[in-house]
Amino acid sequence: MQRKIACFAPFGVALAVGFAFAAGPKLEYPQTLRVDHYDEYHGTRVADPYRWLEDDVRESEQVAEWVAAQNTVTFSYLNSIPQREAIKNRLTQLWDYERYSAPFKTGGRYYYSKNNGLQNQSVVYMMDTLDGEPRVLFDPNTWSEDGTVALAGMAFSDDGRYVAYGIADAGSDWRRWQVRDLSTYQDLPDVINWVKFSAASWTKDGKGFFYARYDAPSEGAEFQAVNKFQKLYYHRLNTPQADDVLVYHRPDQPDWFFGAKVTEDGRYLVITISKGTDDKYRIMYKDLSEPYGLPIDLIDNFDAEYSFAGNDGPVFYFKTDLDAPKGRLIAIDARRPSKENWVELVGESEHTLQGVNLVGNMFVARYLRDAVTHVRMFDVTGRHVRDIEFPALGSARGFGGKRSHTETFYSFSSFATPPSIYRYDMITGESKLLRQADADFNPDDYTTRQVFYESADGTRVPMFLCHRKGLQLNGENPTLLYGYGGFNVSLTPYFSTTRLAWMEMGGVFAMPNLRGGGEYGVEWHDAGRLANKQNVFDDFIAAAEWLIANNYTRSDKLAIQGGSNGGLLVGACMTQRPELFGACLPAVGVMDMLRFHKFTIGWAWVDDYGSSDDREQFTTLLAYSPYHNVRDGSRYPATLITTADTDDRVVPGHSFKFAAAVQHAQAGNAPVLIRIETRAGHGAGTPTKKIIEKYADLWAFLAKTLEVPPQPPTTPTSGYSGR
Repeated sequence: MQRKIACFAPFGVALAVGFAFAAGPKLEYPQTLRVDHYDEYHGTRVADPYRWLEDDVRESEQVAEWVAAQNTVTFSYLNSIPQREAIKNRLTQLWDYERYSAPFKTGGRYYYSKNNGLQNQSVVYMMDTLDGEPRVLFDPNTWSEDGTVALAGMAFSDDGRYVAYGIADAGSDWRRWQVRDLSTYQDLPDVINWVKFSAASWTKDGKGFFYARYDAPSEGAEFQAVNKFQKLYYHRLNTPQADDVLVYHRPDQPDWFFGAKVTEDGRYLVITISKGTDDKYRIMYKDLSEPYGLPIDLIDNFDAEYSFAGNDGPVFYFKTDLDAPKGRLIAIDARRPSKENWVELVGESEHTLQGVNLVGNMFVARYLRDAVTHVRMFDVTGRHVRDIEFPALGSARGFGGKRSHTETFYSFSSFATPPSIYRYDMITGESKLLRQADADFNPDDYTTRQVFYESADGTRVPMFLCHRKGLQLNGENPTLLYGYGGFNVSLTPYFSTTRLAWMEMGGVFAMPNLRGGGEYGVEWHDAGRLANKQNVFDDFIAAAEWLIANNYTRSDKLAIQGGSNGGLLVGACMTQRPELFGACLPAVGVMDMLRFHKFTIGWAWVDDYGSSDDREQFTTLLAYSPYHNVRDGSRYPATLITTADTDDRVVPGHSFKFAAAVQHAQAGNAPVLIRIETRAGHGAGTPTKKIIEKYADLWAFLAKTLEVPPQPPTTPTSGYSGR
């Protein structure tokens, strides 16, 4: 659950067929063994009848048999839905357009990624000039037959000779890092294993890089064992990993994470230390001109966020929320590091500061204004220079580069506008369109607006709505309500082929910005975490009630969706208000709130959730834990749970136990299914083929359970060309 975690025109003749909408008799599910297991928490005895489903599917024959039996029922149901094949075909058609990332420049060359349309993984290209001939640097599609091995990070040496790159297998969080020679395209013998939650940062001389890793786990425990005691290393090229230099670790602090960044001038290593997922950091720095010098504390407590943005020699720039809940930019002189000597360069504004880059001798500050991207430029003294204008309510990403660069690049998209790639001139302030996606639909057919509604306690919450134009507010529209609400993550309007497919089916897409996210800074995040977590569920429920009250939809036409922490959101809301929803799509969710911290990186989420080891927090967690609040004899909405066998972020046992509990408790006839993907993880790096298959299943499930009517046939557009 690491932070840093998708608008449909008519299908045509293929969907103008009869639909079998009736729920039918109650499904026969595989018999799931219930065991007489209890745990005692602070004097309270809590049943856990499906504890055995926590076992790793790769190690337990019993769990593997259960998974196979559940998948048989699920895929038999999904494959019997008449419209599934048409949905899959249209998703494939919509997906089949060239997609580019914003380019970036480093080491004297330009780099970008491109997907021809249906490639399982995007290909990375490099060019000597911006309009030069592109050459393939990485093609992950050649790394495996099924497309499940993915590129998972790149770090280029400053001299342009080498790139270190991460490889992820089957969606796991574990990374293997290798090094490629950019002149020969050949890999060096260097291989770095057991890296997780770490990037790489090269020394100025290009002789090696810093990275963080864990000790090798015991055999058979790679995907479930708790990850603690991360260590920071330096790897010198052409040497074995066993010889890597241990730069920093704290055997007395098993929960500390280490991020390492070499400053652009090559003089310092800035070490950012975090614990858990809260944006509160300690900062150390090491003078790399002194080989035997030790890291020195600059910030020696976890009192606030300090995100490194650049430096002028010993003067370091940080984005911080100290005394500024929505963020500001400060300068700290390492020669006079006491707080009274800190200098504020860009003060807090009414909008949330998301990040700052130092490019072209200017600070590029990315803000959220009611969850919409807003970018402002400041000179190195903090004087405002100009803003970047965007064409609509949307999201802009990119703005990387070095201090000496006179250009940067970004992409812009919105719910119904596919990504456009721009070059931004840092001197003139001109944005030049480089590429525009050519997807098979007309953006002019859709409308996006932002509304504000009141939650249960009167809090004003924003929500984006996107759908085809001409929508009738008659309460009959199939509606998909998507949410997250946690870990300071902000949901912004961006383009998604799968969501476009849903709207093309006549569906409404709704996305509220729930408390617990980062859209309005620290206070908004804090209002949805720990003892305040119920606010997140109340916000989501209030969004559903607003959609019904304003005649967008009604309960039996309303579906809710979320993944990871958003899967928890869906699980909690469907157990608290089962009558409010027609369908539920919880994905890779945290469903057992009493035991999440006992697996892989789950302990780090205690910052947001709390822990059952604490008496008061246990009471809060038990009150909303989806697994523990399933009630026998309840009539739950149609539910399709999704997870994957190699998810080592939120281990699949969460979803397994929740599915078994809801199937056992279900008193109504609505289906309760679990779809368990193989050779896939929490989501990152999933090949295109698997994504299309999954969303064909999800949208077919909604089409049947929400009784989505067929759309009138139309002729597909020839592609979006700037209309």
